[in-house]
Amino acid sequence: MTPLAGIIAARIRATGPIGLAEYMRICLMDSRHGYYATRDPFGAAGDFTTAPEIHQLFGEMCGLALAQAWLDQGRPAPFTLVEPGPGRGTLMADMLRAIRVVPGMADAAQVALIEASPHLRQVQRDRLGNIRHLDGIEDLPNNPLFLIGNEFIDALPIRQFQMTPEGWRERMVGLSDIDLRMGLGPVVPLNRPGQPGDIVEDCPEGAAFAEVLARRIAAQGGAAILIDYGGWNGYGDTFQALRNHAPEDPLVRPGEADLTAHVDFAALAAAGLRGGAVVSRPVRQGDWLEALGAPAR
Repeated sequence: MTPLAGIIAARIRATGPIGLAEYMRICLMDSRHGYYATRDPFGAAGDFTTAPEIHQLFGEMCGLALAQAWLDQGRPAPFTLVEPGPGRGTLMADMLRAIRVVPGMADAAQVALIEASPHLRQVQRDRLGNIRHLDGIEDLPNNPLFLIGNEFIDALPIRQFQMTPEGWRERMVGLSDIDLRMGLGPVVPLNRPGQPGDIVEDCPEGAAFAEVLARRIAAQGGAAILIDYGGWNGYGDTFQALRNHAPEDPLVRPGEADLTAHVDFAALAAAGLRGGAVVSRPVRQGDWLEALGAPAR
């Protein structure tokens, strides 16, 4: 049992089972034992690798895509160039190098990173210098906003609901003897179709982020590109853990494995439309990079 598993087990004994969203929040961001709060998980020596860590081409294409959007909107100055969940700062470093070829863009950019982990904030400063860090999108200045979010939404806490003969019930983390285990809570009024055994996932923080982002862009101008893995409508159990580049049971080593879930792009699109933004249809990452000219680069 990891140190964080003992803490979670003690809490469950004292107050009862906890929702999956709360479990993810504790495992990833606990100040003493949380996964992102205590380590650099990226790259071959970590637990997983993301596209910016594989090749600089990815970040350059992202930067140039935002550059074209900036040109199309009349070169607003100043503007905020922002990345949520920026990892080591590799993507932002590659984007900044790319936009220097666009006259006036680098000078107009006010760079900001949205990062909750104090440990990763220091990693990003080491890479990018004295960069501006923010706690959330609500803290951004009232400028046109140009944003890239790469594998950000998938790490936000999710809730899961399972259809039973009695109706939808929320999946909870409880205890079996001394081990953490999944169980079911009371029936909840979830207005979704389903058959017994079906599981549906919901990411309230992801939808809220997309709606606030859309409102900011609709009011102030800008563009946002969200890159992640996922599907449409949130059906299925996609909650997963990754450690040493291999999957494992997400309840086995809390605090020592990355926890993620597939993104429901339908929910993000709906949130963007509620916020008043123009929302494009989802496209596959490879097709998008090819359309931007990545093969020639």
